[in-house]
Amino acid sequence: MRDLNSVKLIIVLVGIFLLGCTRNNLGDDATQIRVFAAASLTEALIEVNQQFEQSQPGVEVIVNLAGSQQLAQQLLFGAPADVFASANEYQMDLVAASDRIEPGSQKIFAYNRLVVIFPVDNPGGIHDLVDLAKPGVRLIVATEQVPVGRYTLDFLEMASQAPEFGQTYKQAVFGNIVSFEESVKFVLTKVSIGEADAGIVYVSDFIGAGSKKIRKLDIPDRLNPVARYPIAPILDSRNSKYADKFIDFILSPQGQEIFERHGFIPVANIP
Repeated sequence: MRDLNSVKLIIVLVGIFLLGCTRNNLGDDATQIRVFAAASLTEALIEVNQQFEQSQPGVEVIVNLAGSQQLAQQLLFGAPADVFASANEYQMDLVAASDRIEPGSQKIFAYNRLVVIFPVDNPGGIHDLVDLAKPGVRLIVATEQVPVGRYTLDFLEMASQAPEFGQTYKQAVFGNIVSFEESVKFVLTKVSIGEADAGIVYVSDFIGAGSKKIRKLDIPDRLNPVARYPIAPILDSRNSKYADKFIDFILSPQGQEIFERHGFIPVANIP
C-alpha cells in the first residue's frame, strides 16, 4: 500500500500538471489573477479558466487549490490573492471577518451533494448505506475541518435520526473510519487505489474521476446536505477589475453550464 505522503505527492503533481495546462504561455506581460479555490472545484476550474482566458486576451488565471480551511488560513495570514472560492460559507465568513473580503460581497455560485464511493471490485460489499456500519468495513472521510467532512457529519447525524438506520448508526460508521483526510481529493485518491472499502466525497468528484476505478452509492436527498459554494473578490486584490470579471463569468450562463457538466448544481436550480 502507498502511504499518505505518497498519495499527497500524486495529487500535488497531477494538480500542477492539470493546472499548468490551463495557462496560455502569455509571458511576463500577462495580467494575472490569483484564485484560491476549494479542491473539489479542480476539474470544473480547468475548463472555466480556459474559457475565461480566451474571452480575456492577456489575462492569466493562477489557481491555488486546497481544502477550504487551508485556503482560509493562508488568506488570514495575508497570502496575496484576488478571488476566494470556498466549499462552504463558514470558511468564507472567517476571511470576511478579517477584513480581507467586503461583508456582503460573497455570492453562491454552485451547490453540491455527497456520494459514497467504493472500488470497482467492491471488497467491502457496499450495496446499501447501512453497509457503511458493518464491522470490518474500512472507511475514509475528510476531517471535520474540511467542508466535505462537516457535510459528512451532517449526513451521519440525519441518518441516525432515521428509523431505517437507528441511533447507533453514526457511532458504528465512525468505528469503521481508518483515516481522516485534509482534502476531498485525498479521500477520492485513496479509495481509487484500493486503500479503503469506501469513502464519502462530492458528486462532482465522482464525475470528475470517471468510473474506471470506482463506483458510487447515492445518498437520498432527505439525508444529503446541500453544499453551498460562495465566491468573493479579495479587498486588497491587485487586479480587482479582472477579479470581478472572473466572478461574473462563473455566474454567467456559460460558467454555470460548465459547473453543471462537472456534477455541480447550478445556482438557478436551488431556491
